Amino acid sequence: MGQQPDGPDEQHRRPPGVSDATVAALGRLSEALECVERARGHLYSLHQLIGHADLILGDAVEQFRAAGHGRLADRIDTELVGRNVIAGRWTFQIVEDFDDGYHALFREVDRQARDELVGGRRHLYEAEMKERRRSRGRPGHEARPGSAG
Repeated sequence: MGQQPDGPDEQHRRPPGVSDATVAALGRLSEALECVERARGHLYSLHQLIGHADLILGDAVEQFRAAGHGRLADRIDTELVGRNVIAGRWTFQIVEDFDDGYHALFREVDRQARDELVGGRRHLYEAEMKERRRSRGRPGHEARPGSAG
């Protein structure tokens, strides 16, 4: 079996004629998308935590009733259990609006920029940074799996 050439694979190489400025701009767009993806994860965490809290709240209502605190249990049950977290919305609705609106558009624009400017390639800025920073020939510094280093 032959040895693979050193350097990134074809999907992580800059197409001919693409400028440093274009690669840098695509890198910043990608970095911004990564921030949005992290924010999306936090939004899903909020969704799950609020849902879990609502179920626990239901348990607390039962325990307050069992302990003889019916008025407090009724208030929690009618004012908090199942309440919208934002006017007219539970968290699943917030997640859906985010996913279908801002998140979908952001991903679409990112894909369009990559498709138009670099043939759909991803992470070119990072791939080039890896090439500048790795120590060729050293274990653990290979350009890609199975490459010579």
